[in-house]
Amino acid sequence: MKTTADMRRLTRVISRFPKTRVLVVGDVMIDHYVWGTVSRISPEAPVPVVNVTRESMLLGAAANVVNNIRSLGGDVSICGVIGQDDAGRRLQHLLREQSIPTDGLITEPGRPTTIKTRVIAHHQQVVRFDREEKKGIGKETHRRILDHVVGKAETGLDAIVISDYSKGVVTRELVRDIVRLARKRGIIVSVDPKVNHFGIYSGVTILTPNTKEASLGSKIEIEDDASLLRAGTTLLRRLACSAVLVTRGEQGMSLFEKRGKVTHIPTVAREVFDVTGAGDTVISTLTLAMAAGARTVDAAKLSNFAAGIVVGVVGTACVTPQQLIQQIHDHGVSGI
Repeated sequence: MKTTADMRRLTRVISRFPKTRVLVVGDVMIDHYVWGTVSRISPEAPVPVVNVTRESMLLGAAANVVNNIRSLGGDVSICGVIGQDDAGRRLQHLLREQSIPTDGLITEPGRPTTIKTRVIAHHQQVVRFDREEKKGIGKETHRRILDHVVGKAETGLDAIVISDYSKGVVTRELVRDIVRLARKRGIIVSVDPKVNHFGIYSGVTILTPNTKEASLGSKIEIEDDASLLRAGTTLLRRLACSAVLVTRGEQGMSLFEKRGKVTHIPTVAREVFDVTGAGDTVISTLTLAMAAGARTVDAAKLSNFAAGIVVGVVGTACVTPQQLIQQIHDHGVSGI
């Protein structure tokens, strides 16, 4: 696929993004950034003293996936769990600012809203601290989530993204119930996985592990092309999914599809400043493109272009259709 016609085909997929309907289910959180400068070491301990210049609160994890899909023009909604706290209210406010409905956010008593705080000085992360609860959600919360998913499916869905950050929302039972529902209705189910949950993703449409996750999930150490091939095909077989997209950092991506088809996609990133949220961008673009009717390989290539944009920005970032189209044209056939 190395012609101007191929570039036009990818651009047409992007033009269909506004017609897609996607629901994101998973762990929502706030990404809190504290920005500053460092000019000395503390006299109290051998640590840098950060002079804070500004702070920002951004949508994180599943909420960042929603924000990415929204930024790309998709019709998106969210379902997750928050706490009865200021952070939960702030998260709702951030979503409403982006015109994203919050009726799918379920409050569970005793569970805090997850916040990840990153202190950044001179474009480098100094420290990160987390406020979270990782225990599994209760039965009543599970029922309310599933009821919301069913309601959305009945009004029309093209895809469901399961955004798993191991914070307790994505359970074996929830994945099982979502997969059953999706199969009945012909809905795509994509998963951004976590290593300790690989056994629960059976039957999803597509999975997007990074190299480390693919190694641990397949129990095959990825050291070269041969071991990569074994790991990818093992995950396909073991999880009975339609495709596995292994993200490989500076080595690009490798797409494994049923019937043995493997496609290696070279990276288009020119400079990498921050990989925070890159996985969210990949799963968002990939799912949106598949929901818009793109072939899986074309959807993967679009997600590769999108990832090449966000890793060049410090902090969580989103991609617009215009940026994605520009990226395609900038790299031309070399990136396809």
